[in-house]
Amino acid sequence: MSDMITADLVDLDLSADTKEAAARALAQRMVALGRVTDLEGFLADVAAREAQMPTGLDGGIGIPHCRSEHVTEPTLAFGRSAAGVDFGAADGPADLIFLIAAPAGADDAHLTILSSLARQLMNAEFTAALRSAGDAAAAAALIRGEEPAPAEDAPGETGETAETEDTGETEDTGETEETEDTGAVSAAASAETDPGSTGQDSGGPARPFRIVAVTSCPTGIAHTYMAAESLENAGREEGVEVVVETQGSAGFTRLDPAVIAAADGVILAHDVAVREKDRFAGKPTVDTGVKAAINRPGELIGEVRDKAARGEVTAAAADGPAGSGGATPVERGGESGEGYGTKLRKWLMSGVSYMVPFVAAGGLLIALGFAIGGYEINKAPSVMDHFVWTQADSWAALLFQIGGVAFAFLVPVLAGYIAYGMADRPGLVPGFVGGSIALTINAGFLGGLAAGLISGAVVLAIQRVPIPKALRGIMPVVVIPLVSAAVVGFLMFVVIGKPIASAQEGMTDWLNGLSGANAVLLGALLGLMMCFDLGGPVNKVAYTFATAGIAVASPSDSAMKIMAAVMAAGMVPPLAMALATTVRGRLFNAAERENGKAAWVLGASFISEGAIPFAAADPLRVIPSSMVGGAVTGALSMAFGATLRAPHGGIFVVPLIGNPLLYLVAIAAGVCVTTALVIVLKGLRKPVTGTSAQGPGGGADPSAPTSGAKQPVAA
Repeated sequence: MSDMITADLVDLDLSADTKEAAARALAQRMVALGRVTDLEGFLADVAAREAQMPTGLDGGIGIPHCRSEHVTEPTLAFGRSAAGVDFGAADGPADLIFLIAAPAGADDAHLTILSSLARQLMNAEFTAALRSAGDAAAAAALIRGEEPAPAEDAPGETGETAETEDTGETEDTGETEETEDTGAVSAAASAETDPGSTGQDSGGPARPFRIVAVTSCPTGIAHTYMAAESLENAGREEGVEVVVETQGSAGFTRLDPAVIAAADGVILAHDVAVREKDRFAGKPTVDTGVKAAINRPGELIGEVRDKAARGEVTAAAADGPAGSGGATPVERGGESGEGYGTKLRKWLMSGVSYMVPFVAAGGLLIALGFAIGGYEINKAPSVMDHFVWTQADSWAALLFQIGGVAFAFLVPVLAGYIAYGMADRPGLVPGFVGGSIALTINAGFLGGLAAGLISGAVVLAIQRVPIPKALRGIMPVVVIPLVSAAVVGFLMFVVIGKPIASAQEGMTDWLNGLSGANAVLLGALLGLMMCFDLGGPVNKVAYTFATAGIAVASPSDSAMKIMAAVMAAGMVPPLAMALATTVRGRLFNAAERENGKAAWVLGASFISEGAIPFAAADPLRVIPSSMVGGAVTGALSMAFGATLRAPHGGIFVVPLIGNPLLYLVAIAAGVCVTTALVIVLKGLRKPVTGTSAQGPGGGADPSAPTSGAKQPVAA
């Protein structure tokens, strides 16, 4: 690690009072050494990572970190704050702050070194030594893991450390060696089937309780390895064997199947999806966030032991190896502690995310068919019966009919993958069957939503039924598909199908009857939703509502107006950010100005996510401004009567739009409104930024953005 941190990257008197200022102060040291090429761009990446999850840890530690294209080589900077800086930890401010910078394409060797640092942070002796370090060089040496300079009162201790293998008298040294090799020791112990192989901890022939764990975080650099170290340390204290699979940035080494098979319980501490989760099926499982494993590992170990004592195993234990994938039904729906509403949203978004590609492909093909062959193309005979290679109408009919086939999958795919989100693969069969029935009885998207939720619930209910061991092998292949499809089919055809079909018909009639002020208000509401979270759940609800209306061969005029308003509003945020960076570039940093160039293309293509970098860096100004502009555009689009048959495409499908010129006017108006608001709000903020950035000596003119940005270098 000698090249990752030097004395120049250590600040033992960090005076920052906010986490942003602390990150900036440490990042400036990286810039000075050429480790970071663009200060503002790098800090934007750090802020984006911080927005995902606070990086403060109990014990007074803050670990802001990110992977960034502005980093030339893996680098670590360390700051010690006397007053403390709030990084969101439950126990208060952090006085030890580590800024970890990894290149976007960092190699595994460097990331492994950074992960070893993350493990060291769970060692109380290591953090105590950093708090007492007298100079920057000594602190850097401690972090690098170098031996400290020989002290006058410690020669015997060094000798004991070298002879620990023979004497075993130095308790601290023994613990240090065990920490470094914990993975190998634990893995070897767990792989042993001899109950007495680890009797040294338990004092008898009975083997200790065995736990396998997985840790992972969004970046995979710090929290992943700190959680692993914390669990392993807690396991040693309680006489429990803990073997951890870290799914980090450097990849992951799968646990030996024999180790998993011998485990008595499982802990999944993660903030991103666990890879190959099915391996842990059928065991007592605790599923939680990665910070829980860092802050309260002992509680997690106690929880999984309690589950094992009660015989509380996952549903997959009763359903066979292809069951639900290693977690209870509630746990599979989301992270531990999430409410039902959050889980329901995730289930619905699972269906929508799989449906959207069918919407885009089918809708564009149908729109192209209309563009080439006219609006009578829907009456063309099947291309199987009549297709002339040299006639444009034949090609138009082909495109239209392929698009129609793609559209026919929308409701079954929606229902199937809602059920998949709830119950994994066993939910697919009843979900697709229920979705197809929804089409058959004209229940539409409402029927698909209901079919998906019912299918998932039915499968989860079946998985709770105790099954004899001899029958578990046929459960996922025969019994679950058969029983669940029959139950869902009965409910859809006989019980709830007709009421849902009536509700769908009522909603369609309401949309067809919208006119005047009601239509304008609906357009404004949809515009607000499209710009609220830029591709997130609220955005997807508005988009799905619009595509549901045109997901038929002959959509109504009202449905096409809604689709046009939704797409127009979704184009506003990235286009507005691109325009703002062009006309008032001084209000944005270099990274944002570069992102603004890409936002032109993304916005024109109806990719709302093009504005996310701006919203992440300044949400209180960008998001409200975008929502106002989106509402203006949505309302104007409805007022102008613009229509759209394609669910995607941006300006590239303008020829398919009804009233295209007024449609472009609506988009331009929203873009100008959002741009003006962003410029005004950011302009009002600039004096505050200059003031907060001032160094001890003051002096720089806060009205000059460049000087304001560079001023802290003198601090």
